[in-house]
Formats: sequence, C-alpha cells, structure tokens
Amino acid sequence: MSRNKDRTGSRSRGENIPPNVGKSLAEQGSDGGGFSFVVPTEFVDLPSMGRYYPKNHPLHMQDTVEIRQMTAKEEDILTSRTLLKKGIALDRVVSNVMVNRGIDVDSLLIGDKNAIIIALRVSGYGNEYITKTTCPQCGNTDEYNFDLNDTKIYRGEDMHTMDVVDNEDGTFNVILPKTQLDVTFRVLTGRDEKAITYGMGRKKNAPEMNVTKQLASIVVAANGNDSREAVNYVVQNIPSMDSRHLRTAYRVTAPNIDLTQYYDCNECGYEAEMEVPLSANFFWPDR
Repeated sequence: MSRNKDRTGSRSRGENIPPNVGKSLAEQGSDGGGFSFVVPTEFVDLPSMGRYYPKNHPLHMQDTVEIRQMTAKEEDILTSRTLLKKGIALDRVVSNVMVNRGIDVDSLLIGDKNAIIIALRVSGYGNEYITKTTCPQCGNTDEYNFDLNDTKIYRGEDMHTMDVVDNEDGTFNVILPKTQLDVTFRVLTGRDEKAITYGMGRKKNAPEMNVTKQLASIVVAANGNDSREAVNYVVQNIPSMDSRHLRTAYRVTAPNIDLTQYYDCNECGYEAEMEVPLSANFFWPDR
C-alpha cells in the first residue's frame, strides 16, 4: 500500500544527518532544533474509486488518497478523554493525516474512511490485531489473532443480485418488491453517519428510530418525487419487506472494507467466516 520508496530518500552509510527532502519541520512552521526529516506518507486505495463524489470534490474519480502516517500528535488525540467522549477522536486523526488539506473528513464516504482507518492502524502498529473474540457456538471467549493485511476491498460487485441500477451520478435505483415503488438512494458520508448517531437525538422516553433514520438518510426520491414530504412518507410507511429489501440493496451497493476473516474456536473447533470485532484496543495493541 505504501509508495514511499522514492519519497523518503536514503542515507549513505556513516551519514549522521537526516536527509533534508520534502517538507521539513522548519517548513511546517516548527523549530526542528537542527533536525529535518519527512514524515512518511502512503496512498490508500479507496473502495469507492472516487465514483460517488460530486465533481467539485477533491476525490472525484480518484482511486487513491495520500495520507501521512500517524505521529505522537495523533496518539495524543486518540488518548484525549474529551475527544473520545465526544466521539470525534478518530475523525480528528483522519483529518490530521490528510496530505490534501482541502478534503473534509465529514465528506468522506463511510467505506473510504474505514479504509483510511485500517491503513493508519497497519502503518502505525502493524497488521497483527489480537483481540478477545467470543465463539458464536459455545460462547467461549479467548484472544484471537486477525491479520489486517487480509482485509479486502468491496466495490459493490454484488449490487446486480438485488437488481440495483447505478445512475452513475452517485445515486442508485431499486424496485421494492411489495409496493413496487422505484426508490432512488445514495451512499452515506461521515456527515450522514454523525447525523444518524448524534444529530437526531431522541427526547426522553421517546422510542428509538434507528431503521427510519437510516432510510431517511439514504432515500433521495420515490417514483421520481424527491420532496422531503414524499421521502418521509415512504420511509415511515413502507412494509417491512420493502424496508429490508432497501437496506439489503444499500448494503450490497455501498463500497467498503470487507473485514470478514476466517475464525476457528480453540475450545469447540467451530470454524466460520466472521467479521473482525473492532474493540477499544484497536489502536492500542499493547494495552
């Protein structure tokens, strides 16, 4: 994934001064105290390949994004109780490492942001991810070693299984089986994810509306009617069969990182493909 072989330069044997190439600490506005070196960068493959960004977005039709690797400053962010409590520590880190400062982390498609997070973890702490895993068959909890280099990129190859039509403008259409509505939907960004999780807080004793929140975020139009009133009516009133069909259509359409890996239980011998559980120690493997 890294393309820094020619970027970071090299030192001759016996040379004591770090190479002065690229943007130095002094050029970044810091006093390097005589040191000048480049923080390594890498190019991360984007699951979306830039296809679903608007034309004025820096990542429009770009299949990679350049990021610099994490430093101690990013580790400070990851240990900030205030940022962790607000749920913005990871977003702050992703924003910090962007080489192109014009990229708004909230505008990143969720799958692309996930790819960046995985790349940061691998470059910062290695590809081995040891975490506690509970066997779905016997309930035994034990440490299991996952290899993050085995993650695969999913680009929406299975959307044809749900007869999803790619409109090639960042939107998609699918016919709902029960009502036969022709629904137009889109792929969610980090900003949408925040709105679903934090921006639509419910009143005390009010019921949770996780499904309708998600549907309201992804649905653009129904039978060509893109008014908010029409979208809200569809979201609130479509039968459960249609709701499930639409959510499945979204899942097979949205580009993302596939974290499914092979798992075998040491206790009962159960074997299966399972999604890698991302726990609190994901960015702190030694804790």
